[in-house]
Amino acid sequence: MYRAVATLPLTQCPCGSGLSPANCCSMTKLELLPQATLERFAPTIQQANAALERGNGAEAEKLSLSVLNQAPSHPDGLAILYKIRNATGNRNAAEALLTRLVAVNPNLLWATNELAMLLFLKGARDKAEVHARNAVRLGPTNAQAHNMMGMIFTESNRNLQGEFHYRKALKLANPVGKLYANMALNLKQQGKLEESEKFYREAMRLEPNNLQSLLGWVRMEESRRDVKRGWELLETAEKIDRVNPEVILLRAVLHGRTKEYDKALGELARIDKGGDNFKPGAGLLIEKGQLLDKMGRYDEAFTTFIEANRLVREEAGLKYNEAYASQLVNRLRGFFTRSRLGLLPRAQTRTDMAQPLFIVGFPRSGTTMVEQTLTSHPNICAGDELTFINDIAFLMPRMLGSPLTYPEALADLWMGDNLEALDNLRDFYLTRSRQLGIIEEGRHWFTDKMPLNETHLGLISLIFPQSPIIHLIRHPLDVVFSCFSNYLTHGFNCSFDVTTAATHYAQVMDLVEHYRENLQMHYMQVKYEDIVADQEKHVRRMLDFVREPFDERCLSFHENYRYARTASYAQVTEKLYSRSVYRYRNYRKQLEPAFPILEPAIRRLGYTID
Repeated sequence: MYRAVATLPLTQCPCGSGLSPANCCSMTKLELLPQATLERFAPTIQQANAALERGNGAEAEKLSLSVLNQAPSHPDGLAILYKIRNATGNRNAAEALLTRLVAVNPNLLWATNELAMLLFLKGARDKAEVHARNAVRLGPTNAQAHNMMGMIFTESNRNLQGEFHYRKALKLANPVGKLYANMALNLKQQGKLEESEKFYREAMRLEPNNLQSLLGWVRMEESRRDVKRGWELLETAEKIDRVNPEVILLRAVLHGRTKEYDKALGELARIDKGGDNFKPGAGLLIEKGQLLDKMGRYDEAFTTFIEANRLVREEAGLKYNEAYASQLVNRLRGFFTRSRLGLLPRAQTRTDMAQPLFIVGFPRSGTTMVEQTLTSHPNICAGDELTFINDIAFLMPRMLGSPLTYPEALADLWMGDNLEALDNLRDFYLTRSRQLGIIEEGRHWFTDKMPLNETHLGLISLIFPQSPIIHLIRHPLDVVFSCFSNYLTHGFNCSFDVTTAATHYAQVMDLVEHYRENLQMHYMQVKYEDIVADQEKHVRRMLDFVREPFDERCLSFHENYRYARTASYAQVTEKLYSRSVYRYRNYRKQLEPAFPILEPAIRRLGYTID
């Protein structure tokens, strides 16, 4: 263990590296040092490494700082100081030093791997992916790099890609329980629950006391409705650590699954009484708030949701990117106009394979319920939340050879070398879907219910002009509250505050109105409340729109044993219920700041505030 050093003077960088601001985060230019400079500091670096090996962190720090304050780009000095800061738990300093080290030497595999992991654990997934990809480029036979890439893909719901990298890591590494557990989680998220169980079993065989792997297995059993097996596994977890907050949380989850809400809340109260060692995180608070809501203790529930979302905003740094969201919406409105769309081509429809059926809507609007309903039909298979439309929006400028970004790059469709570009984009989407294994033989359709795909209705109408688009509508205040009461990052992290969730909802719905006025789409709007009020009528209406005959099984969507990889996975295993209709009324006073933001959309959609 390295010995702690004295409090940093004010002249040092706020990140805690120990360097002056001018030589650390405020430094804008990093220069490669000439060989002569490296050789001049070699004896000092050697002494610092020797001190580090002896466990004398203070001496190693003093020596490395003496080098870095003269040569801020010295790679060995940065590496030594990083190891000291990382060992003492100073993550901000560790990240700053690794960032500098990778900038100085982008071919340093170990540093690239560790920076990707630090950023991933911090929640900066996009930045982590940049470095994780580079780690795989640098070390295509490095198990850690593939594991990190698998974690990022799995976290961002690109599960097939994540599975590929986990399998690579499993071939390259000695058997490690954590890696098998990572693979098991990925398979669970693909709905491959039996295979997931096999990997959890192997993970526990290799590391029988790994609590996190065991808890992942408990959650897998809970997701496939085997609560009894979940309890059996949880008993084993309690033998490892009975007072661990995650163990207690899972007791609450299992009680909640069987509607024993008083017992569930009692478990969560144990965490509240646990002192500093039981400080609840955002996930636990969200779970607690949802249990309080189900018990009718609405004021307490809302207060708990506020605290959970405060933690996410202030500690994880996940705040709504309103400027970017507004800019994107304005650019989409500006590009997708009736006059321009009259000049743009359309992709041809493939007849040799199932086609996408788009179920669009704001998160928590009822899209999962409708997907479970429609995929109970023998001609429709489930795709779940597919990222491919977003992928195309990102990749399309390069695929078209355009210097512009999306959506303006679509103007390059007028170029002679892009005459079949939309067919290529269509095939990119369909090929990825086939590779994912969701297109089943003999089916006519596969669903794509990626939240907020309605933002890209213009792009969808060009690539799949004949595909059905079912747009789920729910009372805007119900949607906003439900987003706020779940941990959702969709919509540029808008959901962690009531007003930002309302702002993004209003922007998206205004954009949809623009699309409806300017696009020719195979589009139908369906209200969640109407389905709840008269299920059969509106199921028949949706199937008529999709051009499929009615099937009784669609009325029993709760018997569809497909695992839904969303926050609604538990709800869609129950029969249709009405308790979520106009749920906002329980929180009317707390939601008042959202009223003026949502009022135009509420009125336009035919709702009222009462």
